[in-house]
Amino acid sequence: MDPSPQNSSSTAGNGGLPSTGAPAASSPAPNPTSAGTIGSAADPAEEAKQNLTQVINSVDKTLGLLHQLYLTVSSFSVASQLPLLQRLNALVAELDAMQKMADKCNIQVPMEVVNLIDDGKNPDEFTRDVINSCIAKNQITKGKTDAFKSLRKHLLEELDQAFPDEVETYREIRASSAAESKRLAQSQSALPNGDVKVKQEH
Repeated sequence: MDPSPQNSSSTAGNGGLPSTGAPAASSPAPNPTSAGTIGSAADPAEEAKQNLTQVINSVDKTLGLLHQLYLTVSSFSVASQLPLLQRLNALVAELDAMQKMADKCNIQVPMEVVNLIDDGKNPDEFTRDVINSCIAKNQITKGKTDAFKSLRKHLLEELDQAFPDEVETYREIRASSAAESKRLAQSQSALPNGDVKVKQEH
């Protein structure tokens, strides 16, 4: 049996709504032949993006089928047994197609996101927490860096008063070392035609 969403959505009298079939019909199952043709001509990044889009469409279609099943079961009667079986078959077929398409996608999902979804929470909370954690660690690192810069400046001032000649020699060595490092970096970033890569200022 190969049920279609149109057949399942036409039975509005047994708990289904005519409008609920629209989301499922708006995202048809992908054609493997056309996907293979496009994937062979496109680069791997474009093919991976297309595979991900197909999985997303399949997930949306599955959610529509689950909603239709909920409506059918909530107002179940003897007359709605056949539409219920059709929608169950459609759901199983869509899940099978989703599994086959998901095998082509190489996406790593953190377990924290899966746990949040299992707890009924928004997975965007994980992204927010990660960003806030990065900002906090960045501020801590910046504070340590500023503290070391302040300590270095203070030590140079104290050493300049006690050993002015040695500090002057140290500054000359640092200046020549910095110039040499800059020259080396420019030579490594040279293009084959002799030009130098210029870093864009933002």
